[in-house]
Formats: sequence, structure tokens, C-alpha cells
Amino acid sequence: MLEQLTIFEKTYQLILWLYPAVRKFPKAQRFVLGQQIENTALDILRGIIRANAERDKLPLLKSASVDLDTLRILLRLSKDLEFLSVRQYGFAAERVNEVGKLLGGWMRSNTR
Repeated sequence: MLEQLTIFEKTYQLILWLYPAVRKFPKAQRFVLGQQIENTALDILRGIIRANAERDKLPLLKSASVDLDTLRILLRLSKDLEFLSVRQYGFAAERVNEVGKLLGGWMRSNTR
């Protein structure tokens, strides 16, 4: 069932891309900023899974949205600190924006 959710699949693919990218961070930051990026991405995925299972989805979707905004900032910080190249950041930002659009649509459909 979850695999049929586009937002789940897009988030899962983003996480698959993030892990190897974070492994290339400087060692000291891999366990600080890198870990925060990984945990935040997993929190988004967890929120999607939970929202899919709940009747009242909106609180979980809002929480996932906050996590997505946090991930955006962490990725931007990684780019500004030159742990991610501009190209890598652009790729990640596009994927995060895709997830954001899907999440926003899901939230709108649950406010009616």
C-alpha cells in the first residue's frame, strides 16, 4: 500500500540519495550535521507512514511539513559550508520541493 503512495516513494528515493552524500561530509560533521539530515529525512518518512495509517492525518502532515522545512535549511547549510556541491544541493532541493508539493496537496485534501 505505501509503495503506491507517490509521496512515500519520492521521500524514500531522496533518502537513498542522501545517505551516500552525507557519507562524504567531513568526518566531524558526518556525526553532527550529517546525522541531523539523515534523522530529519527519516522523520519525514515516518510522518508519511503514520499519516497514511491515521484517520486524522492533518496533525501528522503538519509535523512532516515542519520536518521538510528543517531538512531544506540543513541542506542549504551543508551547501553553504561546502559539504554539498551546488549541483548536489540543486538536485536535493528539487527532490525536497517535489515532496513538499505532494505534502501540500495531501494537506489541502485533508482540510475539507
